Amino acid sequence: MHTCFHPYAQAPAGRQHHAPSHRLERHCHDTAFATVILSGSYLEAGDEGRHTVQAGDALVHRPFESHLDCFSTRGADVLIIPMPAGTRLPVHGRVRDADALVRLVERSPAEAWPAFDEAFQADASGHHDWPDLLARKLREQPDICLARWADDMGLRAESVSRGFRKAYGSSPKAYRAQVRARAAWEAIRGSSVALGRLATELGFSDQAHMSRAVRGLTGSMPQAWRMAAAA
Repeated sequence: MHTCFHPYAQAPAGRQHHAPSHRLERHCHDTAFATVILSGSYLEAGDEGRHTVQAGDALVHRPFESHLDCFSTRGADVLIIPMPAGTRLPVHGRVRDADALVRLVERSPAEAWPAFDEAFQADASGHHDWPDLLARKLREQPDICLARWADDMGLRAESVSRGFRKAYGSSPKAYRAQVRARAAWEAIRGSSVALGRLATELGFSDQAHMSRAVRGLTGSMPQAWRMAAAA
């Protein structure tokens, strides 16, 4: 399965404007960052589900996550704040006084993340249509049989593939491969478990399969990531 997203999309710190009705096809960022919505609205379909966001909302993106963005007829102005890679925050929330964050980024970028972290209030709301139910199932049980899931939901397999791609910008199989590769990357960096055992626990056919997936996602082999984490 092809999971390589190079070159990675850039998310430069500071304010950005997105034009009305603009669509950003599914893309991957290799850095962690938070997005604060200043005005307008858009729908983001990412590795952690779909969220429709508006002014005052915030989205958290971990390294090597991918998403699709569909902007409303009003477009959107957003603030990008770099995030420490090891930070663990819920993907969606709201912030108090987004304008204060803008002023802080302009005055002292180094202070922006601590201020965002303090202002962030998690919000578990999101979309719950069948594509989102499938996305959640693929994250939690990546070895599920897609044909059986479609049958259980009373859907045709081809309709599931077509509808999921429209919602997430990816086929269910490609989404599953992406999620599994990112889970492997996080496990490799966050534990000392032998790579072969990790591959088995995460549902890969063998260690070589996991290595190809991680390299396709990140550009580097698992051994290199483990050595970097231990340094």
